Amino acid sequence: MTVKQVQASTLVLPIIDLRAFLSDPESAEAKAECEKAAEALTKYSALAVRDPRVSEDENRKFLDTMEDYFAQPYDAKLPDARPDFGYQVGVTPENTEKPRCGRDESCNAMVAQMAEENKPLPYDGTDPKWRFFWRIGEAPKETQFQRLNASPVMPAAFPQWETVMNTWGYLMHDAVSVLAEMLAIGFGLPRKTFVDMAKYGPHLLAPTGSDLEKYGKVGTVLAGFHTDLNFLTIHGKSRFPGLHVWTREGQKLLAKVPDGCLLVQAGKQMQWLTGGHVTAGFHEVCVVEDTLKSIERQKAQNRPLWRISSTLFYHIASDNVLRPLGGFATPQALKQYPDILAGKQVQAELGFISLMDEKTV
Repeated sequence: MTVKQVQASTLVLPIIDLRAFLSDPESAEAKAECEKAAEALTKYSALAVRDPRVSEDENRKFLDTMEDYFAQPYDAKLPDARPDFGYQVGVTPENTEKPRCGRDESCNAMVAQMAEENKPLPYDGTDPKWRFFWRIGEAPKETQFQRLNASPVMPAAFPQWETVMNTWGYLMHDAVSVLAEMLAIGFGLPRKTFVDMAKYGPHLLAPTGSDLEKYGKVGTVLAGFHTDLNFLTIHGKSRFPGLHVWTREGQKLLAKVPDGCLLVQAGKQMQWLTGGHVTAGFHEVCVVEDTLKSIERQKAQNRPLWRISSTLFYHIASDNVLRPLGGFATPQALKQYPDILAGKQVQAELGFISLMDEKTV
């Protein structure tokens, strides 16, 4: 869908540097970064991370591989789809996933109250993006949620697939795991609270691919207005700008990720565990004026015109219970966020976005 859009202000996200924490988690500098991370996520539902273990060269290799994968003919990719597993492994074709807000009355009511300059672009259709899901991390030995913990899919034309996916996936997983420890400290919880709950989670390396030859007009919505259903989402820097984020006050901003940094956003499971202290971050991806400059640069390098997001969804383990923790467990929060198995919460969300048959929820 293509519409005229209002130019949003640019937000340079706060940068959380992991160096001090990796060196000495007990140092004053590390503790200050923990508090800074908690404040940033509370204010913006997003932040930037600088991890000395993650190189831009690895991001480049990953983006190159995914551009080549998505640039294959449509029918060459379809054997990699697993609709019977809610597309939770393998490829999801374009125009399959629907933004959750298109079916959520409370979300629509919130948008109706926004000032015109802060409103998202239309989000009532399907997203024209493709996606590939690749499991990262150890699977649980026993689980009630086998469909959320399925075996991986190997694309036939890419013998290097497993190495490339695991290399980038574990870099992202390790970075967001350290941040999860820092956030726990920043929120006054025991350091291992979140990482222990995320052990054996259905973490998914989940790159999207949007064909900018087909969908490269300014105002085209590539991923409609939504929040993520998981705990934390982490991305490498995309080659094409176009991510809008919303502050909890409802201000729409074009996110700018500094060079050498990763982008992290809060998801629904974070909102649940903090009793709404942190809200899942609303965002959309669309084609903006600066996207056109990146298209020209990509053409000059004779590379496929596919916008890739090098995304990893970091999850709470499916069989763990979501409930407000520690000081977040107020009577009001416990009423608003009642106990639910993380796997049940994920299944319900997948039904909303048309990836899993709601009869199984």
